[in-house]
Amino acid sequence: MRQAGRYQLRYRALRKDHGFMELATNPDLCADVTCWPVEDLGVDAAILFSDIMVPLGPMGVDFHIKESVGPIIANPIRSLSDVQRLLPIDPAKDLSYVLRAVELITRRLGSTPLIGFAGGPFTLASYMVEGGPSRNYMHTKRLMWTEPVVWDALMNKLVDMVVVHLKAQIDAGAQAVQVFDSWVGALAPDDFAQFVLPYMRRLFLALESQKAPRIYFGVGTGSLLELMAQAKPDVLGVDWRVPLTEARRRIGQGIALQGNLDPVRALAGYDAVKDTVGQMVATMKNQPGYIFNLGHGVLPQTDPLVLRQIVTLVHQAGQQEGKA
Repeated sequence: MRQAGRYQLRYRALRKDHGFMELATNPDLCADVTCWPVEDLGVDAAILFSDIMVPLGPMGVDFHIKESVGPIIANPIRSLSDVQRLLPIDPAKDLSYVLRAVELITRRLGSTPLIGFAGGPFTLASYMVEGGPSRNYMHTKRLMWTEPVVWDALMNKLVDMVVVHLKAQIDAGAQAVQVFDSWVGALAPDDFAQFVLPYMRRLFLALESQKAPRIYFGVGTGSLLELMAQAKPDVLGVDWRVPLTEARRRIGQGIALQGNLDPVRALAGYDAVKDTVGQMVATMKNQPGYIFNLGHGVLPQTDPLVLRQIVTLVHQAGQQEGKA
């Protein structure tokens, strides 16, 4: 999950003087915010500090980030002509600050890997169609069901953009990439299979030649795990609503798992979390691939000391099992 954020004192201090998008588009500040969790917590990888909306600006999407709300789109997608106006991106020109940040981060991290970052096409489409965050995705689903030509055109443009964006991050030094399809759990399995899965298959296939592990994550996707696995990522992120053992049984042995401690549990302190963390590591010790992580992002009220204790516990448990 995105590790940098409001739980860090120095991040909060930085945000008093800089807006969110200023941090995401300033390479030096982005490098600081990305590296701080590694330096503060001792985690085994960094994930690029960015926002899924960043590459939409060069596509011609007029948006701003409203504090405590999220992205707000000035002109939501409603027709094929709206989609046709979207532009292809050139990361070297349009997102040079992202690539510069990746270069700075990888140099600073040394042997610690950096995970690149992009939004999932459905989640991006939902913002672009709804005009902002949504509870029921009414306009998105209506477009998906009643305007299949428009939906296909939009999803294909977004897949092309995400692929180009992630390839550029890999070329700049990112050793793995993660696709955050945060709101895809709003879909029924049949709708995911018809309106999302074909595009995710194309996305991950296009990244296969990059030889960088590809991670796929969504929130509330317990009913979609088997279908998400059919997109053929290398790693599937699981939130806390699905036990890891069940996720492994359902998707088989060919894909690594990432997850899935409930972020709220960390708020209760180390005593409330240590047994659960130990059980998770013990359960997955003989599995074909596992990344310990939270089931979603770190909550701002979380004590960084508890996070450091969790990292230490996972490292100790891994060493006891003969793993790094």
